[in-house]
Amino acid sequence: MKINEITKVLQAWAPLTYAEDFDNVGLLVGDNLAECSKALITIDTTEAVVDEAIRERCELIISFHPIIFSGLKKLTGKTYVGRTVLKAIKNNIAIYAIHTALDNHKHGVSFQMGLELGLKNQKVLMPKNDTLLKLNAYVPHNYVSKVIESLHNAGAGTISNYDAFSYSEAERVRFIENEESKIADGAKEIPTEAKEQQLNLIFQKHQEAAIINALNDVHPYKDVAYEINNINNSNQDVGMGSFGELEHEMMEIEFLDYVKKNLNCSNIRHSRFNGNKIHKVAILGGSGSFAIAAAKNQGADAFITADLKYHNFFESENKILLADVGHYESEQFTNKLIASYLTKKMPNFACILSQEKTNPVNYF
Repeated sequence: MKINEITKVLQAWAPLTYAEDFDNVGLLVGDNLAECSKALITIDTTEAVVDEAIRERCELIISFHPIIFSGLKKLTGKTYVGRTVLKAIKNNIAIYAIHTALDNHKHGVSFQMGLELGLKNQKVLMPKNDTLLKLNAYVPHNYVSKVIESLHNAGAGTISNYDAFSYSEAERVRFIENEESKIADGAKEIPTEAKEQQLNLIFQKHQEAAIINALNDVHPYKDVAYEINNINNSNQDVGMGSFGELEHEMMEIEFLDYVKKNLNCSNIRHSRFNGNKIHKVAILGGSGSFAIAAAKNQGADAFITADLKYHNFFESENKILLADVGHYESEQFTNKLIASYLTKKMPNFACILSQEKTNPVNYF
């Protein structure tokens, strides 16, 4: 199997289109066309992880965090990044990073942490805008069913809890064919009227190329009349964080004990107790201080994240319990999430979890 076959499966799940602008995702090291028989899945790519990949005879490392985050001007082996990349190159090991592309998946990093905490009715905490597009196309009425079926198969009309959704309206069109036209009805250079349907379907931004191909493949006209418009609606299927409910409400101390147990945290930094019971919980894996306002706006009683700074804790304003569980701890279940997906989609492909502890933070 070639590496690009594996990355294609990953990108269908967590499209790179939805990664944050600051991020560096996708294939960072290696040849897309190289053969791969086994992949090693890890939270971070370090020298020790590359050594593990060598021992396990893995040609690909699938990492949550990117080892190359900002631009590299030199590869001399004088930094941990340089040494890791050089070792991977020397041993023909490719490195793929998924990071915020998976963070923005509705069943991604934060959702997985929510499952570990037993949260019910989870939804995206911060839905993204500008990720939905609308197709407006004109189709001869006797081709409508065929075109709609093709578009649905390509993913159009699937939004949130709805599948195969479309809207159509009867139209009458008038045209004059030229010599290149493929339209069968009507005489050349004579005005012709025909019955058409105007189709409207919403689809995800990353599906645009597939939608256009599906339309052109079955439409009877040589030049298809269509337009694609951006919809500035919130997309409940794409965005950062997760928001859900505990099965039973808890007092604050009880809740933090529960979090420590279920997330296997050695300690939790938190804001001042305000005496409120915890029922609604917001989560954002990794550095999530930017989502404090969103958690409060959703009416969360607690917000679990990582990397909060001193002044961030004042933002609780005695309205919400802020809990910093640690960066690694908030993302520790991600490698199992990736492995589970690949195993389901590619049952004959070997992928193994790294046994290296890559958390750079230790507690005394």
